Amino acid sequence: MIHLIDSHAHLDDRKFETDREGMLDRAQKAGVVQIINAGYDLPSSARSINLAAKYPFIFAAVGIHPHDAGGVPEDYLARLQEMCRRRGVVAIGEIGLDYYRDLSPRDVQQKVFREQLALARELGLPVIIHDRDAHGDILDILRRDGVGPAGGVMHCFSGSWEMARECMAMGLYISFAGPVTYPNARRPREVAARVDLSRLLVETDAPYLTPQARRGNRNEPAYVRYVAEEIAALKGVTLEELARATTANARRLFGLPEAGA
Repeated sequence: MIHLIDSHAHLDDRKFETDREGMLDRAQKAGVVQIINAGYDLPSSARSINLAAKYPFIFAAVGIHPHDAGGVPEDYLARLQEMCRRRGVVAIGEIGLDYYRDLSPRDVQQKVFREQLALARELGLPVIIHDRDAHGDILDILRRDGVGPAGGVMHCFSGSWEMARECMAMGLYISFAGPVTYPNARRPREVAARVDLSRLLVETDAPYLTPQARRGNRNEPAYVRYVAEEIAALKGVTLEELARATTANARRLFGLPEAGA
């Protein structure tokens, strides 16, 4: 069986409340052996930790999404640091900048992003970076601050090949989700075809960004296979080769054990 790791999902979302067990069973039957569940604020980060405690194949990331940067309490960094000591926490994320919705002031987004990058460097943890319509400022902050030796991943990458190349030089992986399967998504498809297998991850961002083959339905980790199949076709490699590479990359980045270990 093909083994895949969904490197970014939000399984604590209320959209999974009625069938979370069934959704996880479908994921495992589809060959998804491990899942990274990303927090976006303090409550969702706590839920992510709880999922990791309950399911041995789920691992947690904790962090403040740029949408929520404007409402963080003064002690949020101390609370995140405490969360990072919990079993199953493997990254800080998702963090970054979002200038598409601008739900938090941009200067506040940048401040909170930089503070969490510093926390990740201090703790030796990788980062999961959200970037929407903020490519220039993301790169400026990463050039200035750096991500630390633990590296990280550009989640649901939407930038140019030049940006991807610079991010990889900084020690970041490039991850693609459902949009790479959309026929009109020219840039993600072009970049995915060029990223070396050694720097590539796959994800769903479930319950969002459903792949083309399931458009109109709620996304879930089982559908990461559609992402992997599309990227394999774009790169001219077999699904088995793509799966081996992305699974090894995710384990390396997040320090994951072999499935079942």
